[in-house]
Amino acid sequence: MTTFKEALKRMQSLFHKREQDVELDAEMESHLEFAVEENVRAGMTPEEARRKAMVRFGGVQQARERQREARGLPWLEILMQDLKFTFRTLRRDRAFAAIAILILGLGIGANIAVFSVVDTVLLRPLPFPDSGQLVRIVTKDPKAGESSKTYTADATEEFQQRNHSFEDVTGYFAFSSAENLKMVSTGQPLPVTGLMVMGNFFHTLGVKPVLGRLFTPEETLKNSRAVTLLSYAFWKRHFGGDPAIVGQAINFSGTPTTVIGVLPETFDFGGVFSPGSKVDIFTPVVMDDIRNEGNTLALAGRLKPGITVAQAQAEADLLFPQLDFIVTRPAYKPNYNARISTLKDYVTGRLRRSLIVLWCAVGVILLIVCVNLCNLLLARAAARSKEFALRSALGAGSMRLLRQLLTEAMVLAGAGAALGLAIAYALTAWLASQGAIALPLLSSIHVDRTALLWTVGIALLTAILFGLTPAWKISHDHLVDALKDSGQGSSAGRSHERMRSMLVISEVALACVLLVGAGLLLRSFLRVLDVDLGFEPSRAASIQVDIDDHDNADTRSALWQDLLHRVQAIPGVQTAGLSDNLPLSRNRSWGISAKGKTYQKGELQGTFVYIISPGYLKSIGMRLMKGRDFTWDDGPKSQPVVIINQTVAQRLWPGQDAVGQISNVNGHDTLVVGVIADVKESDLEANGGWEMYLPGTQNYPDGANLVMRTTLPPDALASAVMGTLRQINPAQPATEFRMIQQLVDHAVSPRRFFVVLVSVFAVLGLVLAALGIYGVISYSVTQKTQEIGIRMALGATQGRVQIDVLTRTLRMVLVGAAVGVVVSLGISRLIATLLFGTSANDPATFAGMMLVLGAVAFIAGYIPARRASQIDPSIALRNN
Repeated sequence: MTTFKEALKRMQSLFHKREQDVELDAEMESHLEFAVEENVRAGMTPEEARRKAMVRFGGVQQARERQREARGLPWLEILMQDLKFTFRTLRRDRAFAAIAILILGLGIGANIAVFSVVDTVLLRPLPFPDSGQLVRIVTKDPKAGESSKTYTADATEEFQQRNHSFEDVTGYFAFSSAENLKMVSTGQPLPVTGLMVMGNFFHTLGVKPVLGRLFTPEETLKNSRAVTLLSYAFWKRHFGGDPAIVGQAINFSGTPTTVIGVLPETFDFGGVFSPGSKVDIFTPVVMDDIRNEGNTLALAGRLKPGITVAQAQAEADLLFPQLDFIVTRPAYKPNYNARISTLKDYVTGRLRRSLIVLWCAVGVILLIVCVNLCNLLLARAAARSKEFALRSALGAGSMRLLRQLLTEAMVLAGAGAALGLAIAYALTAWLASQGAIALPLLSSIHVDRTALLWTVGIALLTAILFGLTPAWKISHDHLVDALKDSGQGSSAGRSHERMRSMLVISEVALACVLLVGAGLLLRSFLRVLDVDLGFEPSRAASIQVDIDDHDNADTRSALWQDLLHRVQAIPGVQTAGLSDNLPLSRNRSWGISAKGKTYQKGELQGTFVYIISPGYLKSIGMRLMKGRDFTWDDGPKSQPVVIINQTVAQRLWPGQDAVGQISNVNGHDTLVVGVIADVKESDLEANGGWEMYLPGTQNYPDGANLVMRTTLPPDALASAVMGTLRQINPAQPATEFRMIQQLVDHAVSPRRFFVVLVSVFAVLGLVLAALGIYGVISYSVTQKTQEIGIRMALGATQGRVQIDVLTRTLRMVLVGAAVGVVVSLGISRLIATLLFGTSANDPATFAGMMLVLGAVAFIAGYIPARRASQIDPSIALRNN
């Protein structure tokens, strides 16, 4: 066992190698001369004496290496030698190094970025203390509208008091719209998104402000002082991070509101509870103000220590059906139930399979990268066979060569990992800024310490995967033959060629799997985009308007008519209408039934409700199937009217004409005056639900969105429309126009996100496979230049040569594609739940992807085939 003094002596010897090498050479020469003298005295000639001495000595170089290892730290010294030699060889072959590092950077960077997404969304706990104890409480019906997923103030308070499983139950007002407030200071009013939360909301989540304090119980009482908490981003954006803002009063929509605190930067309400949305300020919900508004509170809770989700679910199953009786408003018959799930599962559960598929796809890319690098290293190693043979002849053993080649692989992998890390940083920063993508926790995606450890692991694994095979092959080849063989058609060369062909086949198979998976997802995405929305988003735009009608129907009717008359007079505006909600955005549901009919429990469903003006249906492009649109004559004193969709008409009056029937809406007899085609109100991939439309002149809308169908881009109308709105209300906030198409884009953004990434990976895999095919065929052509020259000298035509080269190319592609199709048939079943309107074994997708793969492979093989056909026989034979 090496003592400390010996280890220290060896360490010191590393810094005096030159002097010690001189001493070692002198000592070895002295020993050699002494042996020669002894042999001469024994009667040998001087030449024979030196030869015998050298044989007995065992080789000068080998002896020198043994002495060096004995006096120093051999592993460190060998590593430094290998690193120096690696950097020297890579510097000589800059093109190879650049290509290898670029390919590795792309593959490793994609893996780090996707791992950061998977880690943030699936693996990492939510950014709350003891987040495993946090749960979400919603209805058991996954297709229910927001009103059916929420609860009344009375039911919430009753459940808070009667349950024994929760430390606390909290919630927030689920029907706040974007930019629902305006901040009035100096200049133009600014739109602000505010959210009402229960007083214990942040206490329950465990969120502590960075400045100020949280709400007190007194601030949640009726007629209490108006207070607010600012989100960190809003505080930075509008107040420059000024801590003095705490304690100041700000005018929000005419109400002086005192800022009591600023929430931490890590708290992102939209990222957890409403992906794709942002909230600027939080105010306490006053339960007495919403007590008669029906189901409005979305609930969450924190379990007591030791209580499981199953135990909480069992208690909820007993308690929630008992809460029906406390609903004070007769029109609401909630039929309460609850599904308890961890907040983490509720936020990310639906994305789990998609993210796993994405992770697997990027793993396949890494495999293709490794196969490609393995191929490149095999070709490079074959070109360096004489170098390795010479080193072997000079005493380097197979393990020494193996270490050298693995060191080169490690250096390349390290450089590729560094580049990949830079790519991943850029990708995750871009993803975190994409607020339009409705993915949970998106803003918190970043490359953290876990991702850095993942990077190290990926780099080591990659180096082993692409470096071990070429290193083992070279270190175990018959290297002495390379010194004897001056030609290019040796058995070792053919062995390399066979191995490289097998690697290309595996590349093609992996690329085939990626292409088929991406093709199925892309076809599904196109099917989603092709669904009948029930409205026409193209050329329709909306803007949120601020109209104070004092909750008076007559005033509202006059203001709405005046507004629409002025807007429709603007050049470029074809039609205009108003609605408090828009499809594929927030939603609420009320009850509707046929008058005089009795229904079984659960037979009626919550119905999405929109309060609109005349002209709205036409402006947004909805199709009126029967009856009429609303008119301004449908006023507060006339017969209450409603327009329903086809699903409601068929369910309430099957086999009858629904127009002219009397329905019961919120306890009022309401005449059905029209039936429209079903509209995708919340999910493009779900069947149409129950919908009804009520006139704003007879009901109380929750805000107003102006919808216009125009022949001009929204930017061209912005100033004219804003000027018109400010003529009616000078305090109109500077709200931006948005195309209705943006609502559709937002709804499909998660699927688009996954499809785009998988498609990019598939294209990258296809390009890498094409490079692999090109490299193998091109190398083969170079190796067989003499053979091709002889064949052409004997009469082979250029076309024949091209066909032979392409035949070999297509043979590899067909074998790889066959393997890939078999694997894809199995993989496609695993992603079947992610498909929409597309079979997992869709023949069109499989055939289309095979054609793409075949075409790219043909191009990759044709380039070297054409080069082979242009070889001059005389030059090829002369160069031999």
